[in-house]
Amino acid sequence: MAEERNDRKTDLRRGLRVEIASLLYNILEVVVSVTAGLLTGSAALISWGLDSTVEATSAGTLIWRLRAEERGADRRTVLKRKKVALSVVAAAFWIVVAAILYEAVSAFVSREAPDFSWWGIAILLTSLVVNPFLAWGKFRYAKRLESPALRYDAKDTLICQYQTVVVLIGLVLTQTHGWWWADPVAALLIAPYVAWEGFEATRDAWSVDPDNTEAAA
Repeated sequence: MAEERNDRKTDLRRGLRVEIASLLYNILEVVVSVTAGLLTGSAALISWGLDSTVEATSAGTLIWRLRAEERGADRRTVLKRKKVALSVVAAAFWIVVAAILYEAVSAFVSREAPDFSWWGIAILLTSLVVNPFLAWGKFRYAKRLESPALRYDAKDTLICQYQTVVVLIGLVLTQTHGWWWADPVAALLIAPYVAWEGFEATRDAWSVDPDNTEAAA
């Protein structure tokens, strides 16, 4: 029994390290992509960067939730933190959906193709390499800790990988073919996935009952 507790504490510490790495990297994504998007007028880059704020928020709240268990918090406290974490992430998703729609509609109205940005391309290509490792780590410790919240965060990282490919294609088409509409279309292709994750996060947040200490944390 003591050995199992020690193994879980080890997994908790490693899961925390994965989430800390995710938080730091997503902050970098937000700063670089949103700055590049604003400088070049790319709705897709801005939307992608805003979605990274959701991942950063998710990582931050999971660090808060996992640290509570690592420090020996009772089951009810862990569940309360899980509910708050999911609620914060759900709200962030819906804010991002609204921001994506605003940026895309603005781009369709202006009908202007974004300028090229090496910084934007660089952060997208870097994410194609980094995100699979982060997702693998999250899935690994979600399974070991039997944590739906960690598994949910891993799925979000994989969705970000899909979004990265979509934004890259949109930027390449805009620059090589002059298709100004490819950029806002790429942004709009992100919106349904963000909205779906927002719906699932909202549903999961409502389903958590801190008074039901038999529920999974």
